[in-house]
Amino acid sequence: MSRSHENNLQVALKACKGSFLSVGFFSLFVNALMLAPTFYMIQVSGRVVPSSSTSTLIMLTLILTIMMLTLGSLEWVRSRIMVRVSNRLDVLLSRDVYRASFKKALSTGGMDASAQSLNDLTSLRQFLTGNGLFAFFDAPWLPIYTAVMFLFHPWFGWMTVGSAVVLVVLAYFNHRYTGKALTEANQQSVRATLQTTKNLRNAEVIESMGMLDTLMARWAIYQRRVLVLQSQASDKGGIITSISKTFRTWAQSIMLALGAYLVITHEINPGLLMAGSLLLGRALSPIDQMIGSWKGFVAARVQYGRLNDTLEKLNAEPQRMALPDPEGHIQVENLVIAPPGAKAAVIRNMSFVTPAGSIVGIVGPSAAGKSTLARALLGIWPPQHGTVRLDGADIAAWDKQKLGPHLGYLPQDIELFEGTISDNVARFGKVDPEKVVLAARVAGVHEMILQLPDGYDTVIGSEGINLSGGQRQRIGLARAIYGSPRLIVLDEPNSNLDDVGEKALAVALQKIKETGATVFIISHRPSILSRLDRIMVMSAGTITMYGARDQVIAELAQQQAKAQQRVAPTAPAASAATDVASVQPGA
Repeated sequence: MSRSHENNLQVALKACKGSFLSVGFFSLFVNALMLAPTFYMIQVSGRVVPSSSTSTLIMLTLILTIMMLTLGSLEWVRSRIMVRVSNRLDVLLSRDVYRASFKKALSTGGMDASAQSLNDLTSLRQFLTGNGLFAFFDAPWLPIYTAVMFLFHPWFGWMTVGSAVVLVVLAYFNHRYTGKALTEANQQSVRATLQTTKNLRNAEVIESMGMLDTLMARWAIYQRRVLVLQSQASDKGGIITSISKTFRTWAQSIMLALGAYLVITHEINPGLLMAGSLLLGRALSPIDQMIGSWKGFVAARVQYGRLNDTLEKLNAEPQRMALPDPEGHIQVENLVIAPPGAKAAVIRNMSFVTPAGSIVGIVGPSAAGKSTLARALLGIWPPQHGTVRLDGADIAAWDKQKLGPHLGYLPQDIELFEGTISDNVARFGKVDPEKVVLAARVAGVHEMILQLPDGYDTVIGSEGINLSGGQRQRIGLARAIYGSPRLIVLDEPNSNLDDVGEKALAVALQKIKETGATVFIISHRPSILSRLDRIMVMSAGTITMYGARDQVIAELAQQQAKAQQRVAPTAPAASAATDVASVQPGA
């Protein structure tokens, strides 16, 4: 795979290649020093005991002690290297994984909004720092240990080969019979976690309508499935793990018996009796350890696969030449849009032009596509066909980070983030007190904020106070107009406002108009229409009427009059905008 086709995860792992090689290099000396106790036992039995040499025993023991201290130091070093590797992976990948998770949530319209990818990265890092991974570095030393056993005696060598084959077969069956169940259990667990997150996010709705028991029952179905799959895998894996450990213990005992026989027949010296059993245990330990930690390895492999898929879909945005600050001229050409994950288009062949500085009201019945158009105007949902142009440039061609300060958006569902009110208004950038207060004054929320416990420093969210729907909406409006953006989209900005809030919104629109910003307002309330320059009437994803406010209102009034004469309305625009028609031209 060429570097141009590598995703960020593969690039990050390649950047850590040197560290993995260092761990392998240290593992070389670790496993070489693991032979020291074996040869120490041989020397004590073959030299010290027959000669009764205390000085030799002391010297050999001193050498062994130094080697064991070196062994412990090397194991500590390689474990620290893996900790550094895991931290480096987090530094290299966390922002990309966060961005990929965000784009995934955006592309699915929030239906797949979870931190699963970040959790996968954390779990993968934890696996890299665990002892199970070192078994994979130590396993290649099995042939070296086997060769040493052949040097002791051919029977020792063949006993090692036979025992290793048995454990490898057990490892294969462990993978075959538990891998699929563990993978499916992991997937079911992710689904259950995602469902739980969504339920907790809507706790008030669930509590108010007594839906808790029903939703808990649905969650329990996923949870039981996870438990069944995990239990099946654990039962099978437990049997194989028990067989593996029992066999390794039995093999070491048989090695003792074999060594005793060879000592009796004078084919080996007594020192090799214990050395053979000890070295066999060391040779088989990595395989046995891999079987024991297979569950963690399977989970890490699944997590790697999910991360790899997520980052494969993260297309790096190309470097774009900086464009001049936008003025707000909007041109929509043959626009066709379907919500993320949907096949049927909601917006169909829509085209219109809005000069900079205009305030446009978008009206129409429910499911007419108004909110979809709002997202398209801001470049949130990409079109299936057609183009939305801002000052002549495709909205998708702008650098999102540089364009963001020039856009303002107030969605139907107001979400303020945990932090102070000033942080929220300033969009969590550097707080400019003058701009924050100016935005709050324009939105008519300055006085309300001052009445809160700590004014602009009042913390909202789980660690602070909870605001009413109207308060959140007005602060959200201040956030949308912070920094005098050139294009502002307000989706039902007065849905939670009382009469005082309505008046404040009308004043805010007048002040925004004076700045020359282009504003699109989606609203069902006729009280806001007097502030509009243009009105767009939508029905079934198309524009049925668009033009100057007075002209559209007059035409709608005529349609309404004709509809009343016929008793039953026939024009879709008339039924869509009865409230609009009730406003007199020039009001």
